[in-house]
Amino acid sequence: MPLILQRLLPYAPRFSFLRPPQEASQQALHPGWVVLWISVWMSAVCNVPLWRELANLPGHGSLRSWAFMLAFMVLVTAGNAALLSLLAWRWTLKPAAALLVLMAAFGAYFMLAYGIAIDASMLTNVLQTDVKEAGDLLNWRLPLTVGALALPPLVWLARQPVRAMPPLRQVLHNAVLLLAAVLVAVCSVLVVFQDFASTMRNHTQLRYLMNPLNSVYALGNIATRPLRMDTRTILPLGRDARLGASYAQQDKPPLLVLVLGETGRAGNFAINGYARPTTPHLSARNDLVNAPNAWSCGTSTAASVPCMFSHLGRSGYESRSANFEGLMDVLQHAGLAVLWVDNQSGCKGTCDRIPNADTSAQKDPELCPTGSDCLDSIMLKDLDQRLAALPADQRQRGTVVVLHQMGSHGPAYSKRSAPERKPFQPECNSTALQECGQQAVINAYDNSIVETDHFLNSVLNWLAGHENKAQPAMIYVADHGESLGENNIYLHGLPYSIAPDVQKHVPWITWLSPAMQSRNGTSTPCLQKELAEQRITHDNYFHSVLGLMDVQTGAYKPELDMFAGCKKNATLASVPRQGLCTASQLTSWLTRQNERITTVKV
Repeated sequence: MPLILQRLLPYAPRFSFLRPPQEASQQALHPGWVVLWISVWMSAVCNVPLWRELANLPGHGSLRSWAFMLAFMVLVTAGNAALLSLLAWRWTLKPAAALLVLMAAFGAYFMLAYGIAIDASMLTNVLQTDVKEAGDLLNWRLPLTVGALALPPLVWLARQPVRAMPPLRQVLHNAVLLLAAVLVAVCSVLVVFQDFASTMRNHTQLRYLMNPLNSVYALGNIATRPLRMDTRTILPLGRDARLGASYAQQDKPPLLVLVLGETGRAGNFAINGYARPTTPHLSARNDLVNAPNAWSCGTSTAASVPCMFSHLGRSGYESRSANFEGLMDVLQHAGLAVLWVDNQSGCKGTCDRIPNADTSAQKDPELCPTGSDCLDSIMLKDLDQRLAALPADQRQRGTVVVLHQMGSHGPAYSKRSAPERKPFQPECNSTALQECGQQAVINAYDNSIVETDHFLNSVLNWLAGHENKAQPAMIYVADHGESLGENNIYLHGLPYSIAPDVQKHVPWITWLSPAMQSRNGTSTPCLQKELAEQRITHDNYFHSVLGLMDVQTGAYKPELDMFAGCKKNATLASVPRQGLCTASQLTSWLTRQNERITTVKV
């Protein structure tokens, strides 16, 4: 290790343990050659996913297509050289080159193994992952592939002496190298400009495969985000929130459980028409509202969760100039009791200002197998005690609980279901999904849906047990979908514009107790008919929850409330029903309704 460190930092004259052996100056390599050879290696060897994608384009095999691929390789090499030329200084060249090689090797592995693309959203997922999630991605293929791609240039780099230059001469050489790289890149594009323009326009995924330029660009995007938006300030939202007329005469408070699903493919839920019986409990019920045409805000937890709990919608959230408080904050401002229970890797900032609990690290011999993540049922274990700890005055008004699932989080699908709930065999037990046949991967994933079905049924049973003292309801929706090997793509997180539908089409299931239907003026049969084909998205989530809980605020948009179409009798349903009302009571009630309508219009 000291020898490698000594070689990667060859110019440290004041520290003898960092000084290189005394090679003859004529044997030392010019920094420009180091930049060139490292760039060629990264372009040719570490960009196999890119060349594979180009080889699969229509018309490949002709002389023109080979010329285009060669020009594309020159372009990527020139791009890598231009990047390295900015770092080709006395103290930084070897460390920077080594870092870029390692980035390229790791990027190539994950793109090859899972068919992913690398952008700012994907790197955000990497930066926000925890030890357990990272552990699920470790397998013998990772060090083998990274070693094969990175060790040869790293060993060469460590053993290769590099010529030292005076500072001014180094500046001139770096400038010439940068200019030459840019000119070569421009010329390579101009030679095949027509094909290049058409290909990049029709196959935008290629820009996310240029390795390691994709990772460097993504890191730059993340690092400069504070310059484009204020990431330190959370702007207030819904401070005008207040409870609507339905709370005035309530005899039992509402109790809403929001089950935030993880990695749910709508197409693999039997309740949506999937041929396999993955949802036996849910499919047997006739009191659920299923929305089979529901779509996510993003293709990863880091993108979707903050977006769906935001009032901005997908387009507004992506272009926002500042962060705002979210749905749970607004509900709390209105005076309701709120709680977030997490069995995942965190709430991505959406629960930072409300009571929350983490169950993912609990010790339970049945629900948390040794060395594995806890099954989602762990969130119900102490839920009553957690709710009892919330302020009593808020609970008397109403309660909203979020249960954030581990769900079907990959690639360790086999860990997401209990041994007794694995009807589909054989299942893939490896995190290197490419080692398994696609059917085994699907089997493991479908077993995780069976586990989610069991969990949702348990939530519904828990809610049914509270009907004597509350008016319960449940909304389940997944944050994003998943790829299971279609077109050699696994997992999720592809840029939204190029992601396949299976990463964006999500399950959305609602249950309203009879008491909640009466309170809200919404009937399950009407909703079943209304949402059977209607397209809804995560944009509807914020406003639908506020509408269901009758929380009035200027942030609420009734046109995005998926329950609004079935609230034709909402006004009559909220009339006090404890016997005949007096004229003064009726006048007071009509006044409240007028205020409610006025608030909604505003």
